[in-house]
Amino acid sequence: MEYHNPVLCQLSVDYLVANPDGVYVDVTYGGGGHSREILGRLGCGRLVAFDQDADVQARLIADERFTFVPSNFKNLNRFLKYHQAFPVDGILADLGVSSHQFDTPERGFSYREDGALDMRMNRQTGLSAQEVVNQYDEQALSRIFYRYGELPDGRALARRIVKARTGQPIATTRQLAGVLEPALLRGKENKTLSKIFQAIRIEVNQEMEALEAFLAQSVDALKVGGRLAVISYHSLEDRMVKNFMRAGNLDGEVKKDFYGNPQTPFKLITRKAVQPDSEEISNNPRARSAKLRVAEKIIPVSHGNNI
Repeated sequence: MEYHNPVLCQLSVDYLVANPDGVYVDVTYGGGGHSREILGRLGCGRLVAFDQDADVQARLIADERFTFVPSNFKNLNRFLKYHQAFPVDGILADLGVSSHQFDTPERGFSYREDGALDMRMNRQTGLSAQEVVNQYDEQALSRIFYRYGELPDGRALARRIVKARTGQPIATTRQLAGVLEPALLRGKENKTLSKIFQAIRIEVNQEMEALEAFLAQSVDALKVGGRLAVISYHSLEDRMVKNFMRAGNLDGEVKKDFYGNPQTPFKLITRKAVQPDSEEISNNPRARSAKLRVAEKIIPVSHGNNI
């Protein structure tokens, strides 16, 4: 089985790589598909790739132009400076969960296979999904279902979990799905379970906080004329990326100078999100929710995130 089929691979790299001798970053290495495509476009250029999942290290690219950083992309600028690769000509982020992670039951990312409730991208640190499900109180569980799963009935779902775990801990993906399924609307069980698992995964990995930190640092990390390309898979991520590329902040409000001139660090390259075509979705159904946005840095704005 393929480790991961990269989404919007050629198109995203078409947008990203303008200088074959430049320095580029793939902050979500995964199976290495996007990284290989970037390296294929480079001459004397250089690629730095990040990934916090130790599983990917068995599939690293052997190329003298390639540097791998075993870290979360929230530490972008710290490691770019450490590896003397700052600033850069382009940054690519594919925010999706890899096929390998979904298809490995013991990782606990999917309700379709039975496995331990883990969901950690980095299994060496942080709370697991089992700890979130069994230790968070009803209010906290309800909050993450509403905020990260956009589920209006999050309180009822949280209440079922809290009641079920009083007998014994909920330890596996199938156990969790079994607790929740009786409360799900008929015909929408899979869609709702996907949102529930998504919400727990986002909480476990603190994904929104990491994305916020990454985006803020990307402004300083890019050279003027450098490009930021981000592929997102759900509305929370896409809204954050859209606002940041539009305005340089997460609110999406463009600030103006004394004379009323807009002060945003980016020019939008894609006015609307680019989505996979029907052929790609047919070949890779997990691509169906992907949205690519690309922006180019136009002014040397610093947010002070020189971490």
